[in-house]
Amino acid sequence: MTAAIETNNLQKIFKLGAVDVEVLKGIDIQINDGDFISIMGPSGSGKSTLLYITGGLDKPTAGSVKIKGRELSVMKDNAESIMRRREIGFVFQFYNLIPNLNVEENILLPVLLDGKKAKDFRTKLEEILEIVDLSDRKHHTPRELSGGQQQRVAIARALINEPDIILADEPIGNLDSKTGTEIMKLFKKINREKGKTIVQVTHSRESAEYGNRIINLKDGRVC
Repeated sequence: MTAAIETNNLQKIFKLGAVDVEVLKGIDIQINDGDFISIMGPSGSGKSTLLYITGGLDKPTAGSVKIKGRELSVMKDNAESIMRRREIGFVFQFYNLIPNLNVEENILLPVLLDGKKAKDFRTKLEEILEIVDLSDRKHHTPRELSGGQQQRVAIARALINEPDIILADEPIGNLDSKTGTEIMKLFKKINREKGKTIVQVTHSRESAEYGNRIINLKDGRVC
């Protein structure tokens, strides 16, 4: 079976002036279709860097990343960009919603950026709004929503193009514990009912337990 995500000897070095900072030191992981993976580790362990590289948002210094058997390093920029838009959904800690767009418009943004017509996604939009429990908020702007509701919009936006993989970077980092629990339950529901492969970065052991496997990082290595 082809893995959803596979890394081989993944390395990342950042240059800070004359100093080389080795953030990832030969990471080998395999994430299968339908997995819900939690990546944990102390600050500076390379968690978010690993997530961004596996999603094609950053490039490794050495090693390889494969998404469903396709190695990112040999893909042309346009092909990689299309793959990222259509096959991977991203959820970030700070929501990254457009303030002057309402809930519907924010969710449909990836569709428009992919050159598709919003009207062709009306049924899918209503279905996703139901999943994230925002059907009665679809005409509200982000400033009219709570933090938890804004994160639900971000999750809906990640789902609209029907990607197989969802990558989430500290998705409940800005939320209170009750709201955070609701968001984690939503991720679990999406994983179980929609069969989405989910990879989250988290500091929280409680949040990590929602996944079926935990990958621990320390000093740039899997431990």
